[in-house]
Amino acid sequence: MRPTYMPEILPHREKEINDLANVLVPALKGETPSNIFIYGKTGTGKTAVVKFVGKELLKKGEETGKKVNFIYMNCEIVDTQYRLLQNIANRFIHEWNDHVPFTGWPTDEVYSKVKVMMDKEKSVTVIVLDEIDKLKGDEALYNLTRINSELDNARVSVIGISNDLKFTDFLDPRVKSSLGEESMIFYPYDAEQLQDILRARIKTALKRGVIDEDVIPLCAALSAQEHGDARRALDLLRVSAELAERSKVPKITKSHVRLAQNKIELDRVTEVVRTLPNQSKLVLYSIFLLNKQNKKAGTTQALTTGEVYDVYKELCKKTRYNCLTQRRTTDLISELDMLGIITARVISKGRHGRTTEIQMSSSSSSKELLTVLQEDDMFKDLANYKMKGQARLTV
Repeated sequence: MRPTYMPEILPHREKEINDLANVLVPALKGETPSNIFIYGKTGTGKTAVVKFVGKELLKKGEETGKKVNFIYMNCEIVDTQYRLLQNIANRFIHEWNDHVPFTGWPTDEVYSKVKVMMDKEKSVTVIVLDEIDKLKGDEALYNLTRINSELDNARVSVIGISNDLKFTDFLDPRVKSSLGEESMIFYPYDAEQLQDILRARIKTALKRGVIDEDVIPLCAALSAQEHGDARRALDLLRVSAELAERSKVPKITKSHVRLAQNKIELDRVTEVVRTLPNQSKLVLYSIFLLNKQNKKAGTTQALTTGEVYDVYKELCKKTRYNCLTQRRTTDLISELDMLGIITARVISKGRHGRTTEIQMSSSSSSKELLTVLQEDDMFKDLANYKMKGQARLTV
């Protein structure tokens, strides 16, 4: 039930599989398949379909004796032109001593190596760039979409996958025209389709009789509300099963799904907090301190940006960080609001202007998030920090 698992059957994606296979089938004749751009929300089966068709393409190539390569890369990890070309080149190099190093070569030299190795093998290569919008700069895409004009014996086709429907609006027009020779849109699953996907996966993932019948419709309904995300539906079911197993109960029930929903949301928020920039962490830590002070004083009133900024300035002095302006700090507060960690709303004070009222989000556990923040070495200096003012607080 994890995203890394590749099922043998992909329910409700037969049309997309056939459409993609029809585009790529010229590779088996030694011809160049069209470049394809694939759009769709998270969890709509884009990556699964592409990998499935790629596996079948390689299998058919072996059966027919046609040289076909299928190279998959996630641009969240392989995000620069050098890393991209290095990964491609090393797929064609079988001797470790000849591998292109992680860094150190001129990019032009790596590009030349890629062309030489492809021409030497005389094959058709399908290159998949998942999360293509995370790739830095247009140069890598420009080179890949134009590489066929510089190859004598080989052919290349590029498949770009993105959740961002507007990604191509910001591309170099030359890249946009080359990359978008064909396009496919993966529409979200509805609740009934999600139920079919869950039932198909349950057959191999769980033992018989360990799940209540109303669990599947609930997982599907909750996920259908959020863009028909199959990944979220499977995550809900997986975490529900893990919680039931830890509780040593014989069946997965709706209560486990509700617990799983809260746990997944908390895990998402804690991971976001863990990867925040240091200045954002300092702003968030200031909100935690003030929130804790209010609780001790027995008040539930919202915080203001001015109060948060005063504490933030103290923390910057303590940690020796440059203090940002109040305006920039307000921007960081808005970003924390967009991430769902806090809620910040602008309140009109009439002739006294406007202010932003800040509270911890109802989906955020202050204790859990504070623990995540304190994992950072930066906050070790704040172990015995006391806020200035009438109410002193030891963290």
